[in-house]
Amino acid sequence: MTKRYLLFMVQVHLNFRLAELESLADMFGLTTIDFSQYDEESPFFVVELENDQQAREWISRSILTRAIYEYWGQGSNYEQLHLDVQENPLYLQLKQEYRESSFKFEFDSFGGSSAGKLDRVACIESFKYLDFQGPIRMKNPEQIFTVIEEYEPLSDNQAGETPLRLFFGREVQRSDRFRGALEKYDLKKRPYKGTTSFEAELSLVSANIAQVKPGTFMYDPFAGTGSFLTAGGHYNAMVIGSDIDGRMIRGKGSQTIRANFKKYQDSLQFLDVLTMDFTHNALRKNLIIDTILCDPPYGIRESIKVLGAKDPERFIGKENVEINGQKAYLLRDYIPTKKPYSLDSLLDDLLHFAVERLPIGGRLAFWMPVANDENIETVIPMHADLELKYNCVQEFNKWSRRLLVYIQRGADYNGPTNMGSERSKERFRDRYFSGFN
Repeated sequence: MTKRYLLFMVQVHLNFRLAELESLADMFGLTTIDFSQYDEESPFFVVELENDQQAREWISRSILTRAIYEYWGQGSNYEQLHLDVQENPLYLQLKQEYRESSFKFEFDSFGGSSAGKLDRVACIESFKYLDFQGPIRMKNPEQIFTVIEEYEPLSDNQAGETPLRLFFGREVQRSDRFRGALEKYDLKKRPYKGTTSFEAELSLVSANIAQVKPGTFMYDPFAGTGSFLTAGGHYNAMVIGSDIDGRMIRGKGSQTIRANFKKYQDSLQFLDVLTMDFTHNALRKNLIIDTILCDPPYGIRESIKVLGAKDPERFIGKENVEINGQKAYLLRDYIPTKKPYSLDSLLDDLLHFAVERLPIGGRLAFWMPVANDENIETVIPMHADLELKYNCVQEFNKWSRRLLVYIQRGADYNGPTNMGSERSKERFRDRYFSGFN
């Protein structure tokens, strides 16, 4: 027999929230959840699950959720709330199950607050029909019963004053977000970071939607200062990264990617980082990678480049240059020659690499920049072996970036493809610095 549970979500990054919930549900085998009633505009979502264990597994990793509660009832006012709780088909069973448990009551709200108006002691007393006999414990009780008030804000800057709905339930699991993940991985507190370090919140969300799993192998081919490697390590994957810029990989002194993992006590999850041009990949051909998660270069700080000479004929002979009797390219501070490369070609290479290295069901997730100021269709990179599962958009002013998530389906999938085609007429870097005019 299933039970109802109440999800209390955060109202940020709404375009990513359902993708995270679905991906985590799929990862834990929760195939019976009905998402048809999910409402992007609401922070509340009632679902049916078999037991608390399923609820804990599902929400324990979530970043865009606050908590999940065993659903006891709801109403537009407290009188209706009490009636709905007592009319719950499982009311007598639930009441008996927690009769002797230590407990406390908590109050939460969305869109407003009754702080200073609600007599909380009187409100708690109004639930006396539950007839709990266990001791009240404000610290570490066995059960936490929560009253949640939903308000309609009067305006963007003014909170609501009268609740629209009231919910009552037993707390089952607080999310990763509300157990301190965002504070822990705050970039301001990170030993090694740079101007292009990806924000902690969406790094962790990306790892969830990409289904980064404990004990699996995650690769970031454009690691930079290691934001996605850090997120993968947090979820107990074995992570490895690479970047064409050796200075980013090496860091400076004690400030390195490895120092971040040491701070977070995730050093065992960190395999290594390699100075490597992704398009000339040195990872062995038979190495299976469970998840690829990355933020490819947009070409904003500098144009996208790969190893090679723009004019090969002028480069002939320079590979034999020696310094103090040693080949220049063998020196630690050697900066190899690079040539310009297009974002379209780089993304084609990324999809092709994913098809070669991901197992069936493995996920590729990467961010792609898009200009918003023209009425031009955004063409998403597609490969015949990959299913595009999610296309989540983060909007800025005149441009946006999309988290594209693909699932490896194999050669028999025969999906749409646009590999090798020019998907954008102008380089994103040029559009960015021209103000998208």
